[in-house]
Amino acid sequence: MKELEGKVALITGAGRGMGRSHAKILAEQGAEIIVQDIDATLASETIEEIRAGGGKAVEIICDVADISTLTQKIDETELTVGQIDILVNNAGIDRMAQIEDIDERAFDLMIGVHLKGSFFAAKAVIPGMKQRKWGRIINISSTGGLTGIPNDTHYSSAKAGLLGFTKALAKELAPFNITVNAIAPGAVMTEMVLSKCDTRQAALDRIEKRLKDGVIPLGRYAEPEEISYVVKFLASPQSGFMTGQVISPNGGEVIVGI
Repeated sequence: MKELEGKVALITGAGRGMGRSHAKILAEQGAEIIVQDIDATLASETIEEIRAGGGKAVEIICDVADISTLTQKIDETELTVGQIDILVNNAGIDRMAQIEDIDERAFDLMIGVHLKGSFFAAKAVIPGMKQRKWGRIINISSTGGLTGIPNDTHYSSAKAGLLGFTKALAKELAPFNITVNAIAPGAVMTEMVLSKCDTRQAALDRIEKRLKDGVIPLGRYAEPEEISYVVKFLASPQSGFMTGQVISPNGGEVIVGI
């Protein structure tokens, strides 16, 4: 029997990149997947790949920062596929800029997608998890939330906020056998990374320079699946005694002591 058989997993931002990878790998373990994304075409592509592999999936199309629509769609979907057992708050955006060029709208968008969306997605699924005395909430942060990224202060702020949210919620939900953990990946080769700069070529040049400068000791960017294997562990029964933790697969870019 697959270890997530009978579980329902919601992955936000699952239309591409890490989100799609998380969705496919949890589906391989038997979970029925709710694919949330703002782009209906990308969400459909993820669902097709899951179903081609023998898995089950449905979609939620909305902006995670639109809280009323997000929570309404979560409630409606739970009525049809069952209550959500696993939540992976993966949806994210990045727009590098100096602080002088970040206006209130850009700041609110960054906080809305990463922190506000994650907060209220969790709030929507927690009642069902409490009833069943079982749940897994996995927040996708970033090394930017650990150390900060220059010219990306609004992104770093949002990702750091996710870490505080993770730790506080883990303590609050522990009596209900609901674990809450965060993953803080380093550099991962996704479309979002390639769109960080003004042009794709500028992003590729930035990647090449970082590798040449030895910023990442392992000498490469991660593949999305390498982060998804950590998601798989945190969603599994094997992680039952782990909560409030931050795991950072980053190729050695960030190494901290106890």
